[in-house]
Amino acid sequence: MNKCFFCQYQVLPSFKDIENLQRFISPRKKLLGRDKTGTCAKHQRQLTKQIKYARYLGLLPYVSYQGSR
Repeated sequence: MNKCFFCQYQVLPSFKDIENLQRFISPRKKLLGRDKTGTCAKHQRQLTKQIKYARYLGLLPYVSYQGSR
């Protein structure tokens, strides 16, 4: 079983760390589930809130239609 990324490095998801948050969203900027990211339930809940907050602040886009044609 893979260890959660956040448990492994002993960090918490933060809206300020955009590079890390982008690892957990799809190319179309949708949230990826636990089965795809390998995060534990606790950190997946925190990650979701931080990504949504980063979107609210304008640090991450809500959707991306580039390359969908």
